[in-house]
Amino acid sequence: MHIRIATRKSQLAIWQAEHVAAKLNALDEVGSVELVRLSTKGDEILDRSLQKIGGKGLFIKELEIAMQDGRADLAVHSMKDVPADMPEGFTIAAILERANDRDALVSDGVPFADLPSGAILGSSSLRRQAQLRMLRDDLEIRPLRGNVNTRLAKLDAGDFDAIILAAAGLERLGMAERISATFGPDQMLPAASQGVIGIECLDSDIELKAVLAQLNHTDTVRTTSAEREVARYLNASCQSPVAAHAVIEGGQLTLTGLAALPDGSRHLKASASGAAEDASTIGGAVAGQLREQGVDELLERARAMTE
Repeated sequence: MHIRIATRKSQLAIWQAEHVAAKLNALDEVGSVELVRLSTKGDEILDRSLQKIGGKGLFIKELEIAMQDGRADLAVHSMKDVPADMPEGFTIAAILERANDRDALVSDGVPFADLPSGAILGSSSLRRQAQLRMLRDDLEIRPLRGNVNTRLAKLDAGDFDAIILAAAGLERLGMAERISATFGPDQMLPAASQGVIGIECLDSDIELKAVLAQLNHTDTVRTTSAEREVARYLNASCQSPVAAHAVIEGGQLTLTGLAALPDGSRHLKASASGAAEDASTIGGAVAGQLREQGVDELLERARAMTE
């Protein structure tokens, strides 16, 4: 079997595609793997916020078109970029073992607590912005888009005093030394599926789905299912100020969900536990608790604040 992987052209996207290619090449059914490099609108439009140009789904649409057109067989994604409801005809056929799920502070070694009042932090994520302001409302948070290298270059040029990035991305690119500190989930709850790589293909490709299923990591499949269920129930995109984080210990899955206003002035939090195989049910339970607390109204206010 020859497999063609559709991928974005960023350094991190290529790393992830090559990581999957290596795993596929180790399977008996796979004879060869080819990378099909594509540019997406999400990569090309950097002067406007993702919320205003269509969300992170822009990063994957061109890859899906390539699969529909027969130019590629599958696509590799950071799962936090993938909408909770998949487009008709597509499926996530494999979930790889989760890497570091934490958010990282990049600040040339200055601890978060020691950043001076009024320091400029870069992040375009409403989830991160809200939780940063919940931790310290004396900091100035400005939008920051682009790939990892672009964001680091802006920090190094003095445009920001610190920036927030996913720890997994920095570690995958061999840039772990740039991490000044990571935020524990008690400080900053991650995005649903942060640190997780997923493989998407056409739902009709039964043979390919069977091959890809061999790459599934059971615990990560379950934590991802629980976290994405929160986003699905709340109709939240990866750019919504919503966080979800699940851990499995001794066969028990514990999930925590959070929603907040972008300015950090109000937030809601809920958690639930149960058997790991009931991941989706636990996700629905956490979303239900948030609904009872008034999350729909809060998210409507959040949308109004960013329009």
